[in-house]
Amino acid sequence: MSSSDIQSTFIEAAAASAAAISTADTVAENAPMVLTASPYVPDQPRKITLTSVGNSSGISFTVVGLDETGAAATESITGANAGAVTSTKYYSSVTSITAVGTPAGNQSAGTSSSIAGIIFGGDLRMRGMYVVNTGTAGTVNFTQGSASGTSRLKFNTVAAANSTEYPDIPEDGVVFRNGGYILFDQAKLSSITVFYA
Repeated sequence: MSSSDIQSTFIEAAAASAAAISTADTVAENAPMVLTASPYVPDQPRKITLTSVGNSSGISFTVVGLDETGAAATESITGANAGAVTSTKYYSSVTSITAVGTPAGNQSAGTSSSIAGIIFGGDLRMRGMYVVNTGTAGTVNFTQGSASGTSRLKFNTVAAANSTEYPDIPEDGVVFRNGGYILFDQAKLSSITVFYA
């Protein structure tokens, strides 16, 4: 009997939560928000949201943590005017969120539905996948190296909750260098299993 070098990664994510990282509370001038865990580690690397009850658009918040690759990440996010704003970066952990200025009213920090799941951190050859859909269609983007790396494959999901797909992969697979990442909206993809060598 021959052995196989095929491995698999299963990726799913919880629904977005506006206060998962820091519950709604006032934040003093140039002060840090109180995190629900230190550091806060989401179920999957994802973008984060900052929600303001008042008009905090005249100030910014400095987010410090780790990105989807595990590298140190820092980002300055302009506050919202009675609403929410979303980070540009994906975070695998958040160490601190600090106001630069005086926020207006209660502020909270949470997780968005934008996910950057990791298949594997090194070189890989994707051989297949099994997808479970939600009731909303969307696009899944596979990138190499990081979330902002070269796109190696894209496909559209089907708007049929709990239906499954087995998208065809070329016989030799799809090569990723320095890591493979799956970018998707949690509301548009329930889960995915990726097979790779």
